[in-house]
Amino acid sequence: MNKLNNNQYTQWLEKQSLLFNASKLAQQISGKPLQWQQPYALPQTKDLTQKASTWLVIYPKSLITHTHQNMLQFLGEDTFWKIFSDIGFQVLYTGPIKLAGGIKNHEYTPSVDGGFDPIQFKINPVFGTKNQYMTAVKKALKYHAFLAADIIPGHTGKGADFLLALRNYKDYPGIYSMIEIKKSDWKLLPEVKDPWASTNLTSHQVDILTQKGYIPGHLERVLFSVPNQIEPVTGWDATAPIEGVDGKVRRWVYLHYFRAGQPTLNWLDPSFGAQRILSAEIIQNIQELGAGILRIDANPFLGIEPKPKTLNAWSENHPLSVTTTNLLANFVRKLGGWSFQELALSFDAIRDFSQYGPDLSYDFVTRPAVEHAVLTGDASFLRFCMKQAKIYGLEPNKLIHDMQNHDEITYELVHFVKHANDLFDYNGKMITGSALRDSVIKQMHKIALNPKLSYNKLSGNGLCTTFVGLIASRFGIEDIDHITEQQKTEILKAHLLLAIFNAMQPGIFSISGWDLVGALPLHEKEIPDLLKDGDCRWINRGAYDLLGAEVESAQMPKAKNLYGPLTEQLKNPNSFASQIKHLIKIRDQYQIASSQQIALPPVKNKSAVMMMHLLPNNLGYEITALNFGKKSIIETIDLNQIPEMNKCKTHQPVTNLWNNQQDSTISDLHTITIKLNPLEGKILHVTFGV
Repeated sequence: MNKLNNNQYTQWLEKQSLLFNASKLAQQISGKPLQWQQPYALPQTKDLTQKASTWLVIYPKSLITHTHQNMLQFLGEDTFWKIFSDIGFQVLYTGPIKLAGGIKNHEYTPSVDGGFDPIQFKINPVFGTKNQYMTAVKKALKYHAFLAADIIPGHTGKGADFLLALRNYKDYPGIYSMIEIKKSDWKLLPEVKDPWASTNLTSHQVDILTQKGYIPGHLERVLFSVPNQIEPVTGWDATAPIEGVDGKVRRWVYLHYFRAGQPTLNWLDPSFGAQRILSAEIIQNIQELGAGILRIDANPFLGIEPKPKTLNAWSENHPLSVTTTNLLANFVRKLGGWSFQELALSFDAIRDFSQYGPDLSYDFVTRPAVEHAVLTGDASFLRFCMKQAKIYGLEPNKLIHDMQNHDEITYELVHFVKHANDLFDYNGKMITGSALRDSVIKQMHKIALNPKLSYNKLSGNGLCTTFVGLIASRFGIEDIDHITEQQKTEILKAHLLLAIFNAMQPGIFSISGWDLVGALPLHEKEIPDLLKDGDCRWINRGAYDLLGAEVESAQMPKAKNLYGPLTEQLKNPNSFASQIKHLIKIRDQYQIASSQQIALPPVKNKSAVMMMHLLPNNLGYEITALNFGKKSIIETIDLNQIPEMNKCKTHQPVTNLWNNQQDSTISDLHTITIKLNPLEGKILHVTFGV
């Protein structure tokens, strides 16, 4: 039993808590004219893409700075922003930088999930201070850029709010999806002696507590689990006996979709604690710190209820999740900001969440499919997913087409889980969603998890590796520590092809620091402590050096990289970073972000993908032609099959925008013939008249 329950300790906890400090932040907005100056009901997607359509993603633990310099000091210098602006970026997403983890006694404990378990509104001192963040914002504005930050609506860490909830203090229990268990039923719970710990319920224990009406049941998906572990994580934990502020000893069961250190918030409790905390988080990020864009983390999991006559819960894509997401996005817009969501759901769910919700969504439509194309050289599944998205009315201009981020390379393919029994016409054959998903994953595993390749690891949701590591798998490279110049050339070609696919779609193009330097995955022996709980994502989070720091400082081991720092790459026009700069210049000049994808022309080679875009402001048409295969191919686009082209009577020559030379052939206003080398992407421009 926890005896640390005196009034002094309770008061100390309350002052550290999110809920207590949320009231102070709310006073900045409540009753003030500020909250009535912006339209907020509808997404402002077009406005955001026109102002800032090319993003750079960093990860705070992985960014190498100069010695004795924290991350925010690094971001407060013109040196960084000059290169950032020169390449063409307009948004910097920093990743989670708030204080995260937990509290034990009076001591702070470290984050259990890379910063995604916040316990306070203040910035983690390891990354810098509030004033240093505001300096970075001012530097960004100087270079016509925005900073993007995080809000995490699903959970907190085990900080002061959770400890006060366990002590049944005021309305703190209402913050969380937690249930007091009657003492007569403690025998149904696992034994827990450590008052600062908890124990996961077994599947059988979840069944019993569900039958007794304590909890809604088993989750549809447990978001964090270790592959092949004997006892699967259920997402429900029991606490030790805890003495409350009223002297009563209680035991609780609480929900966590991810780790036990991330107790889930309750978005339908009369205390409205979750709403108060997240509203304050939005106020603090936008009004105090100056972030212009907020990432809404893992928002499909904000509602849960029992399924009648079962022991299972409706725990994903719940209407409450949609309502909550809309509420958050509305409030962000009400304060003059934009938001984007991490929504790994079916295509129709992404569409529905976006109607009144965040301004943008991560591209979980083409992301796993293009990874499959890069690995296998077969783009059939990629073409299929792009066409499916159009069927569901999910247009690419509402998506963030991103490359590597802090997570594993995910291919959950949730659309084909939801539509598991539906029949799809795939490559001329009818196949169920479940069978299609299994086939795609099996093909990826066969290549990426080849026993001879030791650098890729399997997580619960995909592959733990970098994009360079994924591409190295394509070529069967076994020793990534000694990649040859020829292998490097091939990897760079495939990496650039991947970038062209993402950049030449309407919407947002996002690329990471890991991509820019060509980071390789870390070896397991470099980070044994980080991997001991089974989370292999740390191997794709190695430190990287963007500016050529003479003395390096980072919280992660440095990843080997193929391309080097930006300061060196930009001196070489053939480097990866220089080619990304050129790609962004084309994207901006022809306003690809605001274009309309009017056609996905059919192809005869399975390695090919074609996209045709109507450019705004009478700029004509752009055609992106990609070959993911290892052989040269020829493709022909029949313009008669594109309704938008029916009125066209004249045309200008087809120009390759990469080198501004005439490319491909067009005959009789009916067909365009395009030649593509292996792993080549062409960006073609043509103007038609009527």
